[in-house]
Amino acid sequence: MVDAVRIGNCSGFYGDRIAAMHEMLTGGELDYLTGDYLAELTMLILGRDRMKSPDRGYAKTFLTQLEQCLGVAHERGVRIVANAGGLNPAGLATAVRGLAERLGIGVTVAHVEGDDLLPRAAVLGLGEPLTANAYLGAWGIVDCLNAGADIVITGRVTDASVVVGPAAAHFGWARDDYDRLAGAVVAGHVIECGTQATGGNYAFFTEIADLGHAGFPLAEVHADGSSVITKHPGTGGQVSIGTVTAQLLYEISGARYANPDTTARFDTIGLSEDGPDRVRISGVRGEPPPPAVKVSLNSIGGFRNAVTFILTGLDIEQKATLVRSQLESALTATPAEIVWTLARTDRPDADTEQTASALLTCVVRDPDPNTVGRRFSSAAVELALASYPGFTSTAPPGEAQVYGVFTAGYVPADEIEHLAVHPDGSRTRIEAPARTLELGEVVAPELPEPLAPGPTRRLPLGAVAGARSGDKGGAANIGVWVRTDEQWRWLAHTLTTDLLRELLPETQGLPITRHLLPGLRAVNFDIDGILGKGVAYNARFDPQAKGLGEWLRSRHVDIPEEILL
Repeated sequence: MVDAVRIGNCSGFYGDRIAAMHEMLTGGELDYLTGDYLAELTMLILGRDRMKSPDRGYAKTFLTQLEQCLGVAHERGVRIVANAGGLNPAGLATAVRGLAERLGIGVTVAHVEGDDLLPRAAVLGLGEPLTANAYLGAWGIVDCLNAGADIVITGRVTDASVVVGPAAAHFGWARDDYDRLAGAVVAGHVIECGTQATGGNYAFFTEIADLGHAGFPLAEVHADGSSVITKHPGTGGQVSIGTVTAQLLYEISGARYANPDTTARFDTIGLSEDGPDRVRISGVRGEPPPPAVKVSLNSIGGFRNAVTFILTGLDIEQKATLVRSQLESALTATPAEIVWTLARTDRPDADTEQTASALLTCVVRDPDPNTVGRRFSSAAVELALASYPGFTSTAPPGEAQVYGVFTAGYVPADEIEHLAVHPDGSRTRIEAPARTLELGEVVAPELPEPLAPGPTRRLPLGAVAGARSGDKGGAANIGVWVRTDEQWRWLAHTLTTDLLRELLPETQGLPITRHLLPGLRAVNFDIDGILGKGVAYNARFDPQAKGLGEWLRSRHVDIPEEILL
């Protein structure tokens, strides 16, 4: 019997803790170390970086980490798999080889390519974007590891693939081992956001004794696809069923979680405690992957500017009406989009000026930078002595800034030229899946028996429920979970789509889909369109919907007394 393979994570985004790679390599035993550096917004940033120079387009912080850590990883026999290659995995692989040569460390480096569809975007019906990258699966990584690579650099693979690849290579899984692959996908989904699995951004964070410096997570993956999520001994944070559940609900949709190699059934996940800071994931079932591969498309949408006026004291609505009318009248050219948002952060008879003040934000967008540049900024500034009493702003507006637009495309899997480039320069083409499955809705699970009527208390939803929310293009998801079966009986019947719209008025008029996940005692909501055309376009107060779940938890509902802990 082959022992579990220990796969760690040292990065959840481009800009995460630089020291994490060294901490993971020196804090305990590992077989593989992975890092996720890419997000929808990151691809736009790297795309603009590549416009300046074709040699750029990768996550430079990865090289900074390796400068200190390459020798440690080599001495300990830890192999590294990271998607830090971004738009230029070959370029980063070359840079890593140069670093290894300069340091005198004999490591072998391979990379995976084929995700960049930009040269064929028009032919594939994807338009003319700035970036066009397919979400590749794990088999290019597997091939590179089997060819002896110590370090594998990828571009846009799915977040879970950097974990699935090492597990599949270690155990020799076949491409139709869907249950095992699905188990690794789930483990990868848990650890790919780093410390979000060890207490970071956790709804019940006050229950964690030490969150000052949370340790990064690792997954002990077994040959059958089951895993244990844990962290190195002595590190901060916590791994619990709650922290793992929260991350499982992050940026998902329904019961089927599609990846290029398998479709993981999130309605089959079983969680159990396996000791302190250890949570076992078992029972995950997998299905064939879908026939189409998702493509991340980023385009330059135009130019944007903004100003936020501070309105203090009395007559807030009238002050807002006045400055809005004045600014719009003063503009010599009307922007294509003008969006006003009044945030009533003020309260009556406030004991500080800040709590007596509201924020009025104006965001403008236009294809012409001149229309929303200095013309707009000057018009706003020139109102300083001619508008509402107490006129001030958070900061003077400046030049127009470029903004991006994210859309998702789909391309048949057999149109992707997925390539593994070995340390010796030889290449292997990774064939498309032999079997695929059109995704459809899973039969909705039966609702549990409702609780018997009884006394209730008007309390925040968060008194019994946790939540985790996030962005997917222009959509957002909110996963809400509870911790006992009795609470689940209440939540499943109470937190309907209608109630969600009532509690979160910003969702009114938007398409919302509710998914039940009884195994996690969770309800997940997809809210389409709440983020407009993606993070780079959006000027919403919370552009990535990270706080949406916490807003929901703060809203008051009638909670049965019998389920209060």
